[in-house]
Amino acid sequence: MTRFRSRRSLFKKGRFFKHALLRLTSLPIALLLLGAASEPKVGQMAPDAEITVVDGTKLKLSELKGEVVVLNFWATWCAPCKKELPLLDTYYKIQKKRGLRVFAVTTEGSIPLFRLKKVLAMLTIDSAKKISGPYGRVTAVPTNYIIDRSGRLRYGKASALDLDDLNPELVPLRWSLGRRLSASTPPRRAGPCLPSTRETRRRRCSRTRSCPPPPPG
Repeated sequence: MTRFRSRRSLFKKGRFFKHALLRLTSLPIALLLLGAASEPKVGQMAPDAEITVVDGTKLKLSELKGEVVVLNFWATWCAPCKKELPLLDTYYKIQKKRGLRVFAVTTEGSIPLFRLKKVLAMLTIDSAKKISGPYGRVTAVPTNYIIDRSGRLRYGKASALDLDDLNPELVPLRWSLGRRLSASTPPRRAGPCLPSTRETRRRRCSRTRSCPPPPPG
């Protein structure tokens, strides 16, 4: 009798470990599929995310439907970002009444926000210190996402935006984003720069449209 009970106990334990093993092996696959489904892809509906503005205000992308949203990821050490931000700010000043919204999100490796108060105060666009979801997984700066009024992702690229990009991407997203800007001398295009020391990276990035993030440490 005792032997029978011990065999039945071992059988139950075996079934338990078998089910536990199946659950553990299926968990990474489920997480992988979940992550793949939430990755922002041009032409598909933009994944929802929560944006935390520098003043602490929080809002979700789903709450901004009806507006054209630009998410700009930048860093203080990135030379193309410093050229791009004033352009985005000027573009926003002209187009904000027509339903444009721009968020400038600072990335890791930037100067602390409290040291950027004077710079951020000069900008009209919303400055954000954090964004949840897959948008923060940038591999280079600046990285830009453009979401149309219906919530569909229309643009996503690690490259600085210039007028040659803004007008074709934003003007067709009307209804009233119809006024075009012009530039006498468009910026020169170049490829991404390679990671190096901060000073070397700054010199290289000054000649490019995007920069990789600084190496850890």
